[in-house]
Amino acid sequence: MAQTNVQQPRVALVAITKHGAQQVKQLAPQLPLAHVLVSVKFAEALQTLDNTVKAYDGALKDQIADLFAHYDQVIFFVSLGAVVRLIAPHLKSKDEDPGVLVVDDAGQFVIPVLSGHVGGANAYAEQVAALMNATAVVTTASDVGKTIPVDILGRELGWQVEAPKINITRVSAHVVNEEPIAFIQESGSKAWWTRKTPLPKNITLFDRFEDVPQGQYKALLWVTNREIGDDIWQTLQERLVVYRPPVMQKQ
Repeated sequence: MAQTNVQQPRVALVAITKHGAQQVKQLAPQLPLAHVLVSVKFAEALQTLDNTVKAYDGALKDQIADLFAHYDQVIFFVSLGAVVRLIAPHLKSKDEDPGVLVVDDAGQFVIPVLSGHVGGANAYAEQVAALMNATAVVTTASDVGKTIPVDILGRELGWQVEAPKINITRVSAHVVNEEPIAFIQESGSKAWWTRKTPLPKNITLFDRFEDVPQGQYKALLWVTNREIGDDIWQTLQERLVVYRPPVMQKQ
């Protein structure tokens, strides 16, 4: 199931080869709460870990449903192609699927495969890569372009997204394509920009919705606790995404 909060994620490390088991043995002590799932033939070598270690016999495909049901991040020390085939029958939606990561056989790359944003796989890949002295291979456009992640903006601050899915899709495209975007913040914490790079030049900040010359912007991101009438939603159609901060949050 997808990770929907900022609490410690439930993590599974999965290995079916000798090299994979060796990598798990090195990584697992740095993730002491992670559970380890390993082929029975390599389980004995991992019994010294403080982590919970489960050995399985038979086909790995028979373990996937349980992994998807009980973990927020599943890290496979298996080839990318094999993982794609293994998880394909179990995919539901980005709101439900866990983050899925793949580590290559040499331990050089950590690849978020599934649920990069909502499931947190992109951020977790960066963490794991740092622990392994590896490189995170992130392909999500907003992360690569160092811009606003429309679907999860302010999640760590407790913000809730309010918009039809089509709006989120359309506005995300405008953001990553560097089209003019109005960011209106009437409430909530100002500490929402967490990247080390400057805010992209296509994003213009406003303090009030009424100050925005709407015709000049392809999309509006609006952080507010005020009621938004149907007339505004209808006028802006698929150009608007609203974020609702906690009401008691200091500004």
